[in-house]
Order: sequence, then C-alpha cells, then structure tokens
Amino acid sequence: MATDSGGPSLDLQEYLRIFRRNWILVAAATLVGLLGGAGISVLIQPTYTSETQLFVATQSSGSVTELQQGNSFSQARVQSYVKTVSSPVVLQPAIDRLGLSTTAAELAKRVESRTDLNTVLINISVSDSSPVQAAAIAQAVAGSLIEAVDSLEKPKSGGVSPVHLSIVKPAVAPASPSAPNTRLNLIFGLLTGLFLGAGAALLRTTLDTRLRGEADVRQFTDAPVLGGIAFDQDATRKPLLTQAESQSPRAESFRQLRTNLQFANVSAHARTVLVTSSVPGEGKSTTAINLAIAMAQSGQTVCLVDADLRRPMVSQYLGLEGNAGLTTALVGDVDLNEMLQQWGDDNLYVISSGLIPPNPSELLGSEEMKHLVERLEETFDSVIIDAPPLIPVTDAAVLAQHVGGVLVVVGTQTVRRHDLEKSLGALQMVGAVVLGLVLNKLPTKGADAYTYSYASYSSAESSTGSRESRTKRRSSDRNEVSPRAAAAR
Repeated sequence: MATDSGGPSLDLQEYLRIFRRNWILVAAATLVGLLGGAGISVLIQPTYTSETQLFVATQSSGSVTELQQGNSFSQARVQSYVKTVSSPVVLQPAIDRLGLSTTAAELAKRVESRTDLNTVLINISVSDSSPVQAAAIAQAVAGSLIEAVDSLEKPKSGGVSPVHLSIVKPAVAPASPSAPNTRLNLIFGLLTGLFLGAGAALLRTTLDTRLRGEADVRQFTDAPVLGGIAFDQDATRKPLLTQAESQSPRAESFRQLRTNLQFANVSAHARTVLVTSSVPGEGKSTTAINLAIAMAQSGQTVCLVDADLRRPMVSQYLGLEGNAGLTTALVGDVDLNEMLQQWGDDNLYVISSGLIPPNPSELLGSEEMKHLVERLEETFDSVIIDAPPLIPVTDAAVLAQHVGGVLVVVGTQTVRRHDLEKSLGALQMVGAVVLGLVLNKLPTKGADAYTYSYASYSSAESSTGSRESRTKRRSSDRNEVSPRAAAAR
C-alpha cells in the first residue's frame, strides 16, 4: 500500500469534477455577476456623445511647392490645435455663447479631441446627458476653435491668418446613448461572476479536505476500492439488507462488495475480516452487518462478532441480547458455544459485545481473543468482526494483528483526507493486511455519483439465486453438525 503525501496535481478531468461538484456555486456567482452588470446599466445615467470634424488648410497661391509646404505646415500645427481644444481660450467662449452653468475645467472633462496620423482632420466629441445639448456644445466648441486659431495664427503685423479651419462634419444629436454600454456590462458581469465562482470553487476544494468519492481516494492511496454504497434516505429507518428490496441499488451494492471481497481475499485466504473506519459515523457497523448477511445469503456459514466494546451497535440493529457475549467469553465466565445467537433464516450467527469492560484494548489484544478467532475460523466459512474506529482508540489496530485482513469503511462527505491517511498508516504500522476500502454514503447524483448497470437484473438474480441455493445445499452437506455445536470443540 503506497501513499502520496504531496498535494494532488489537478488535470483537466479533475477541474471538470470540481466544476460539477460546485456547479451551484459557480452558477450563482455567474448569475450575480450578470445581475450586477444589468444593475450598473440601469443605475448609470445615459450619456450621449456628439461628434464634429474640422479640416485644417493653409492659405497659398496654389503652386505645387507651396501646397506641399502648406500641407506639412498644417500637419505640424494640427497637434497643437488638438491640445488647444480643451483650453479656456476655446471652451469659455462656447460656454458664454450657450449660456452654460459650468466652468471651462468642468467642460474640458466632457470634451475629447483627436487627430489621425498624417492627416489634417480634427475630431471633437462632446458627452452630455442630453443629446441635443451634446450636439450644441460640440458645434459651439468647433466654432470657438476656428475663431481661436484664426486669432492665434494671425500675424502681428496685420493681415489674415495663414491657417483656416472648416467644419466638414457638423455635429448632430445622437439617437442612442454612448454609455452605459449594456451589452458590454452584461458580458463583463457574466465573465466576472464566472471567474469569481470558479475561483471560489477551487478555494473551497483546496480548503475542504473531505473525501467525496473514489477520485479523491485515488489521489493518495493505491488501496483497492472493493465497493461503493450509495446514500439511501431509507437506510436510517431500514438499515439492514433484509429490509431493502432484493433488486434495490443498496442490496446490489453489498452483493458486489461480497464478490469483490472474495477476489481480494484469494491470495490472503483470510477467513476473518475486520471491518473498521477512521472516525465514528462512517457506517462501519451497518456495513459489517450487511456484509455478513450478504455472505450468509450466498450459502456460507458466517459469524458476526461485535468487537466494538466502546459503542456496540450490532445487537441493537439485529434485536439480539447484548448483555452476554464477547467479553463474557473472553473472561471465561461462559463457554463460547453459548454465546452464539443465530439470526435469520440463513447460517448467520452473531456474538454480541457483552458488557462494556474498563480495558477494551487489553482485552481485544489478549491471547484469549486470538484463540477465540482461531476457534471461529475452524468452525465458520467467514468471520466478520465489527471493530471501533481507528483514530479515537487503538482497539482496531490491536485487533487487526489477530485477523486475516482489514476492510476500511470510508464515509464520504464525512471523513477527511488526513484522517484516512492516519488510519491507513496505523494499520501499516502494525503490519495489518488491508484488503480494501468501502466507500459509504456516496451521492446518487453529481460528479461522485455511484451508479451501476447490468443487462438483465432478473436473469442475473435468478442465476445468482440458483447458484446460492446450490451453495447452501453443498454447505449443508459439508456441515452435518451445526456451527453452534462445532464451536464447542
């Protein structure tokens, strides 16, 4: 069993899985961004922009040389005229002409002038909340610029200005506002919300180390996943396999787990399997019980031992007597044969926990416990032991040394990565054989959904039933004496 202590590397498939897990968060953030863009468009006062264009020409006699010189002179002066547009020399006369209640500095913020390279054209645009006033201001500023240039370029000795500006494109009132740009705001809001949602999903995934599915487990351990049990709302009221429909996903999951466990156990030949988990609440007791029931239904003689001497649950689930059981047999007060309680119609026998002792770890690690497991292995085809969680107490790690293999239940959405790493490390430290993991409470929808499919369930069920019946008959012929009597040997 190998583990990787480094952080997981994310590939495209993992990013897609993160998106599927957090699609509600991403969708909500995207919607908020979209609404934000729409809100900005609604709240911002519309602004209208009107534009006018002027042509700069020089006075010349018309010869080719003078025309070239005049053109070069005009291009050189145009940049100066563009800068002059935003000066009080140009803006104040326009303000006075229109009677505007503003200053030249305030109006300069709404006036923009520019020229294209190697041209003698000046473009003046004015923004205002009124389309008519925007056009009027643009036209007034253009006229004021013509007068200002004529005054500035006029020779001091007298005469006319060598430069003449003409309006080639009069300003008109725009039909639609230039701002806000609703389409651009919506696109910007959409993209902003999407990126924020994706970032929040990545941050949530990084900070939340809970294991949600098989992909999370595969990132740090190569322990085989022998089965997956989907979350079932009815499992709280009906936790036992016999209470579920024979063709339900839950029943099929445990049959699949039983089959996979047999394949995983081919090399180990372990008759005793310890079922444990990292922390409480992962469903290890119900997994152990239903696995034992599934094995018994296949025709095996099975003994289920409740070795959780901290919080025993097996007798409570199965409705059996729990005051006398494992602890009673270990201290030698009663023979093991008298502690076996048959349950159901199949060859399933149960040893409850008995009274809770003050020293569970010492009792489970004793030679008496080792001998008891050996006796059960001689009598039964399979022995399933429900043990306490690994992290809170050392009971399971101590007991793991006496069994053939360990099955670790992983409660998805409950256990965190470092908890499972710590549990597997504890088992590795004591030399336990980890047969595999069982993923419990898997979601039925989403990126980590547990699904199964097969061509014809009824035909498979029929063949399985006939095979189990034949196995039961062979087991009955092989075991002429009952397990209860054989355990006394």
